[in-house]
Amino acid sequence: MSLMSTEQVAEFLGVKVERVKRLARESLLISKSVDENGEPLFDADEVEKYKELAARFGGL
Repeated sequence: MSLMSTEQVAEFLGVKVERVKRLARESLLISKSVDENGEPLFDADEVEKYKELAARFGGL
């Protein structure tokens, strides 16, 4: 399992970091761990699946 930081997820999805944090709060993206600063870390495979699903629903 490869973990991505909030900033990496934002860049991959093409959204702002605040949007990624909101998606995590709303349980649309589930963090797998936290880094040393308390920021969430996400599974890269799940982020990719979320991007594909969001594209099917009309985009992010």
